[in-house]
Amino acid sequence: MPYHLLSIQSHVAFGHVGNCAAVFPLQRQGFEVTAIHTVQFSNHTGYEQFKGDVFPPTHLRTVLDGVEQCGALDNMSALLSGYLGDQNTGEVVLDALARIRARQPNALYCCDPVMGDVGCGFYVQDGLPEWIRDNAIRHADMITPNQFELSFLADHHISSLNDAIKAAQMVRKRGPKQVLLTSLDVKELAEDEIGMLLDNEDGCYLVVTPKLDFKEILSGAGDATSALFLAQLLKGAAPEQALQFVAASVYALLKQTAQSGERELQLIDAQDAMLNPSQLFQLKKIL
Repeated sequence: MPYHLLSIQSHVAFGHVGNCAAVFPLQRQGFEVTAIHTVQFSNHTGYEQFKGDVFPPTHLRTVLDGVEQCGALDNMSALLSGYLGDQNTGEVVLDALARIRARQPNALYCCDPVMGDVGCGFYVQDGLPEWIRDNAIRHADMITPNQFELSFLADHHISSLNDAIKAAQMVRKRGPKQVLLTSLDVKELAEDEIGMLLDNEDGCYLVVTPKLDFKEILSGAGDATSALFLAQLLKGAAPEQALQFVAASVYALLKQTAQSGERELQLIDAQDAMLNPSQLFQLKKIL
């Protein structure tokens, strides 16, 4: 019997971000995914133009009620959340988590604290970053921030490896057992390198991969990373082994995307390489 997951995040008609980047990798690994969309846009907001709507919390709660009434919450193994937009939507996520854990007390919650990035700052409504910091992460089993997001959550500037470790440890003390920093760019790494860092009670682990060049800012990689990491843990992988696999998997996806010259993640074309990466990168325990 496959694992069942609930994923609450954004949706686009074209491209691969939010649920459109997370659901397919989960399904390809045998997971049944119930997806609730926080927005419905034509394409991601990095383009010059986009059309669509942000769904109000009342709409999301109505959909959640329907999902519950048809029995889809009865066997949920995990909840994955991504782009929320505002804190009222966040409250719907915590409501969903409460309903799931009332049935499955050991269900995991993976919180991807989508709020901003280096170079562009925050791109969510005022108040949501603080709400995630003060509310969401204390309910989460794992969080998957980028470097900008981790720095905010910890209120700690990150320019070195030690800064990143300290920030991850500070955030982990607030509740999550696993802190996966999905994009580490610090002075200890070469200009053509990027890292992923995992901090948990057993230590701190680092995987470094080549940094790839893209003509446009690429969106959706973090959404896929969160889904892949959660999937590995649900399948029984040790967290550090999940880190090593996910780093290789995401690199394979990004490499094929870079080679294509396309602006969107090549999630379909790269699916086999993503799930069976040919190149693993060294896993280092750094603490």
